[in-house]
Amino acid sequence: MNILVVGAGQVGYFLCERLSMEGHEVTLIDRDQEHLNAAQDRLNVLGILGNGASAETMEQAGIKEADIVMAVTDLDEVNILVCLLAREYGVGKRIARVKSIDYLSRGAVLSKDKLGIDLMINPDDAVADELANLAGRAGTFDVAEFVGGQIQFLGYRITADNPLCDLTLKELGEIRGMYRFVVVAITRHGQTIIPRGDDTIQVGDSIFIFAHKEELPAIQYLLHIKEEKRRGSRKAFILGGGRIGLRVARDLEARGFIVRLIERDQGRCEKLSAKLQKTMIIHAEGTDIRALLDEGVADADIFIAATENDETNILCSLLCKHHGTQRTLCLVNRPEFLDLAPSLGVDACVSPRLSAAGAILKFARRGNVISLATIEGSNSEVLEIEIKTGSQILDTPLKDLNFPRGAIIGAIVHQKSYEIPNGENCLKIGDRVLVFALPEALAKVERFFE
Repeated sequence: MNILVVGAGQVGYFLCERLSMEGHEVTLIDRDQEHLNAAQDRLNVLGILGNGASAETMEQAGIKEADIVMAVTDLDEVNILVCLLAREYGVGKRIARVKSIDYLSRGAVLSKDKLGIDLMINPDDAVADELANLAGRAGTFDVAEFVGGQIQFLGYRITADNPLCDLTLKELGEIRGMYRFVVVAITRHGQTIIPRGDDTIQVGDSIFIFAHKEELPAIQYLLHIKEEKRRGSRKAFILGGGRIGLRVARDLEARGFIVRLIERDQGRCEKLSAKLQKTMIIHAEGTDIRALLDEGVADADIFIAATENDETNILCSLLCKHHGTQRTLCLVNRPEFLDLAPSLGVDACVSPRLSAAGAILKFARRGNVISLATIEGSNSEVLEIEIKTGSQILDTPLKDLNFPRGAIIGAIVHQKSYEIPNGENCLKIGDRVLVFALPEALAKVERFFE
């Protein structure tokens, strides 16, 4: 496909990296020559200097031949103008990154349909949902839900006291009759592998598993992760009363958490008090640990730092962890901090660029791909794929299929049942298949299921 990406920031760069790696013809438009130079030096993309909302610039970039336009600058109005231009040139798919509630709310005067935009994605909403999901899954640093929440994709860090430590995948498979899950990937020293039977799980590894939601209590028991407290007794602290913090607070209220939200701005505190029914609003600085201790942060089950400042989020998370908070989650914008923060002791980090890019990639691909999650640091993806009528792989045992190297099927969901697959399983029309794929295998996996 010919794809135009407008905006060479974090989201735009990530999209260019992923799409060019898959073999698409990608053109990147930005007004900053340094950003374009950095992208062209590292990626297989064509850079065009100029304003994406200019017809002249877009024609120079080849908009007449474009299949998709992705407008992901930091300015809502520019992104909308880009998509309006793309509509006039007859581009098939138009995607805009939009932060303002004026365009996203129900009944908005200028909705995506009226503007001719196929997908409006707000990174704040996506990242807030991810933070809330992590808060509800003890011991995990990565969570994604598939097939309507039936299948969970979970990331766990392996410590010296973890029962899986020093087990081979073959040994783990022998106890899978009791614990129905599959390890689909191991990240070690910055490298992600799809493990084989003789690979060993080691201290310091991060493992990724597929499991049905009904198996989660047994998996928590196996990994010696404390059982979640009953509804209404879990305590959460949220730092930052912006759009993300507000949405996370609402979500955790609905999940039965006792919520405390810390906000430094007095006026914002008053607005939050009017919008949140059960959450206690605390007017304080996140670094004022004495005030947080007085409010009970030492006994909190989870602390979520969701301000716009990465350094503040990391520092406050570490302070709370030091004083007894059980788990800490961090909103981190800068890619270089995503690996640093966990090494310092933060339990999990969430990236707005990944949340936004995952939603955009899912929409851009469509076809058999129903849902998608991206894995930070490895450029790997988890794909939920529906088996359609006419597929060439129907009713053939998996062991007899030439499945792409660098990918693994983690679960198969039928209409009324599911399977952790082995070589004997066959795919049927309407099945949902969950696949973990390394970056070099992504395009091959999509072609395999066509």
